[in-house]
Amino acid sequence: MTRIVDRGAITAGWVGVGMAVTIGVSFLLVIPIEPVFWYLALPAGLMIGYYANARSGRTAGPWGRILVNALFAGLVTGLTSAALLLAVKALFFAADTGYRDASAGGPLTCTTGADCVYERYVAAGQGDALARAGVGDAGAFSALYWREQATTAGLVLVLTTLGGLGGGLVYGVTRSRGAAERQVARGT
Repeated sequence: MTRIVDRGAITAGWVGVGMAVTIGVSFLLVIPIEPVFWYLALPAGLMIGYYANARSGRTAGPWGRILVNALFAGLVTGLTSAALLLAVKALFFAADTGYRDASAGGPLTCTTGADCVYERYVAAGQGDALARAGVGDAGAFSALYWREQATTAGLVLVLTTLGGLGGGLVYGVTRSRGAAERQVARGT
């Protein structure tokens, strides 16, 4: 055994990429409810950590190998989720033209990008809170905005990765002991 992770865990990592993209597209683009995306980070990690070992057929073997498989799949899934979150935020941040429906007060007068996003927050009544945070222009707003987005992406990455480890622990505790004993007896 020379691999760091089992082949099944590598496959699970790719499944995790697909799962992260599906969750991200669903809750960041199709039905834009971002908190649902955050809340699904931990359960997604749990499922992919468990799956990494089930896919690898880890009915026997050391706990370390089980946890490495789970950590790998959780980390790949978490990195994909975090990158997708930042990519979607960057798309909407850069493409904001200030358009608003007439019922919301009509279009904002701003330059496409950071200036329009800043003006949108001010128009939504967040101007005083931004001023208290030391934000008075689009440049300062951009720095604050991207710090917050990086923090959120980091949290999604950590939760998904920890969920992956948790899934590995659950797998290790619940795996079939009889099959594990047979596999050890056969020497595989």
